[in-house]
Amino acid sequence: MWFNLILVIILTICVITDIKERKIYNKVLFPCLILTLISHILLGGWSNLYTSFIGFFTGLFILIIPYFLGGIGAGDVKLLALIGAIKGPSFVFYTAIYMGIAGGMIAFILLLYQKRLYTTLKSLLYYIYSLKHGVKMHLSSNNDTLTNAYPYGIAIAIGAVFTLFLEGRIIL
Repeated sequence: MWFNLILVIILTICVITDIKERKIYNKVLFPCLILTLISHILLGGWSNLYTSFIGFFTGLFILIIPYFLGGIGAGDVKLLALIGAIKGPSFVFYTAIYMGIAGGMIAFILLLYQKRLYTTLKSLLYYIYSLKHGVKMHLSSNNDTLTNAYPYGIAIAIGAVFTLFLEGRIIL
């Protein structure tokens, strides 16, 4: 129950700051990580601490490649790693699956809302077709890259809350 409370509080704070300022702050994540590690030692001993570390690195490694490719921010990576430290590797793995689904749905809805779904799909099909025939075309983008991005902390939070819900920890 304690770790679920920590998780819900940290997700709420991070979603608010990600929406308002497009940042997930270290001054929020790091104290929560320290609180989590101390809580794991006090409430479950060294075995819980070990599980927390495995969860942390699982969450970190899930998003580290998208971060290096420039598709996601460092705060998002650290948030998922923190979720792994709080709840463990299995939880963060399922969170990542639901996070990906939620992120795709949010992106699809934004493309529909911005009336860019058709041009985006057409550009993607041209790109795939060109690769098939040995020509590398660049994806056409008429808009600024920042307008195509959205705060991914929302998708991470949706994935974590949905995983909590499926565990039976949250009843709507």
